[in-house]
Amino acid sequence: MLRRIVAIGVAAGMVACAPSGAPQPGQGSRLADAREAAQRTFVPPGQQDEFYLFYSGGHSGQVYVAGVPSMRHIATIPVFAPYAATGYGFDEESRKMLGGYTWGDVHHPAISKTAGDYDGRWMFVNDNANNRLARIDLRDFKTRQILGPIPNSSGNHGSYKGVLSGIKIDSATGEMTMGWQIVTPPFDWDLAATGREISRDWVVWSSYNTERATGRLEVTASQRERDYITFGHWRRAAAAAAAGKGKIVGGVRVLEPREVSGMMYLVPLAKSPHGADISPDGRYVVGGGKLAPYVTVYEFEKFLQAVQANDTIGSEDGIPVLRYESIKVAEVPVGLGPLHTQFDDQGYAYTSLFVESAVAKWKLGPFTGNDSALVVAKMPVHFSVGHIVAAHGDTRHPVGRYLISMNKLSKGRHLKVGPSQPESSQLIDITGEGMTMLYEAYTEPEPHFAQLVRADLLKPIEGYPKAENRDPNAIWAAADARVTRRGNVVEVKMYAMRSYFSPGELEVQQGDSVIVHLTNGEQERDMLHGFGVAGYNINLVVDPGETKTVAFRASTPGVWPFYCTNFCSAMHQEMQGYFLVKPRAGATASAAEPAGN
Repeated sequence: MLRRIVAIGVAAGMVACAPSGAPQPGQGSRLADAREAAQRTFVPPGQQDEFYLFYSGGHSGQVYVAGVPSMRHIATIPVFAPYAATGYGFDEESRKMLGGYTWGDVHHPAISKTAGDYDGRWMFVNDNANNRLARIDLRDFKTRQILGPIPNSSGNHGSYKGVLSGIKIDSATGEMTMGWQIVTPPFDWDLAATGREISRDWVVWSSYNTERATGRLEVTASQRERDYITFGHWRRAAAAAAAGKGKIVGGVRVLEPREVSGMMYLVPLAKSPHGADISPDGRYVVGGGKLAPYVTVYEFEKFLQAVQANDTIGSEDGIPVLRYESIKVAEVPVGLGPLHTQFDDQGYAYTSLFVESAVAKWKLGPFTGNDSALVVAKMPVHFSVGHIVAAHGDTRHPVGRYLISMNKLSKGRHLKVGPSQPESSQLIDITGEGMTMLYEAYTEPEPHFAQLVRADLLKPIEGYPKAENRDPNAIWAAADARVTRRGNVVEVKMYAMRSYFSPGELEVQQGDSVIVHLTNGEQERDMLHGFGVAGYNINLVVDPGETKTVAFRASTPGVWPFYCTNFCSAMHQEMQGYFLVKPRAGATASAAEPAGN
């Protein structure tokens, strides 16, 4: 599996005239009346949504989960930043994964696929700020691995120079390891898509700022009429790396395109593109230039023919540039500022229009030359839409039904909350030939991309069976709780059950290193227990059947209460204990600190 670690940026837009024959805003679309919208989005208490919506959380570093069609927030999955609500970043395992970082910039979640369709196993998300990649286990909605910082990679959007990183993913465990890298020209890059069927060995992504400009990019990076869409043969790259081609840089085998024939090609695309998308059958590639009023549709078979015929017009840094006219099959006039495209199960494509603040719906063929006739509807959105997502809209078998418009601005469409505004997300019904706006919701900054997946595809657990808890420090009865001292190290195996901790009192000497392994002995869903220690910045949240570890130094003497931070029973308030730190002669009291500091 190959994923491009990229990000979404905003460049200056140029206003252009609406293309002749294109539908005007609102044509073929409508706003549902209040009663209809309420009926179609209402999920009664006790019932559940049909879809999970996984938003990227931008610079919050997290992933948000909502239900569709209700658009209700369900959960936050912490990934690249500590999150006290679930104790993420406080226990030893998650703190080690974070590696000293306290934030990240989540841009593009991607659910794992088998044969081109979501398999519901994992979700991968990138950190645009610190060049990392994380894996979330969809069995429990928890981050299980963070890979990175990825070597030889720095700076937003792959500049200045970029690399395409091939990440190896173990098909059984999901474990990620570094594979290989391809040096790319000093352009800026954006979101990639992997092929299927005829295009299955390829990955495509857009390339802007081919002027290689620095400084005021809004002026200097928009001189050319066209930038590029890039085609990379990932299997050829993997084979070249396995054969020992390229050189080792930063511990990774790095390949130069000029040295591996047929590994990478450039094709002209309207200026300032932000993304490339592959049709469900793998036959077409759609690219949109933000400073153009149309999307370009390329046919993959024609691309392969052009490669075979060496139909080039030059090269960039040793990468062949293929002739645009030999691969292009349509220029569909969708509107102003096209960015990203999703697909449904009825042969329609949907493209976000950043400059126009709208979503265009158009027919994916047949391409007979009457490109204007392909556009069938347009839905205004509020405002400045970036990414959109349809149900399974980037898979081999889209579901259709719904589309979410993720808008960069909300412009006061909600109660005032001060100068920092939430982002707007709008739910659109895409059944039939038109589109119907159903609902509007708001989310924390800043969603870029999302995945919308059928709820029945995912099978998350509701607790950890004892047999699956392989932590050597797990205990399953209060009688097994114990405190062990080795020199100045105090190790505690603690048991939590409604409504007590065992042991309920801990006594140590000032300066001791304390390690607490806490097992939640519950086996009933929702029965979480917390472990908060006053004055020591300690906060664990342990799911039923789970064990977590925290280590810290008992630096400040006194009697410090600890308690369960998650409401668990009628006796929840009584679920507490005391941590006694006895003064050590000659020691100086200081702020509490983790054991590793």
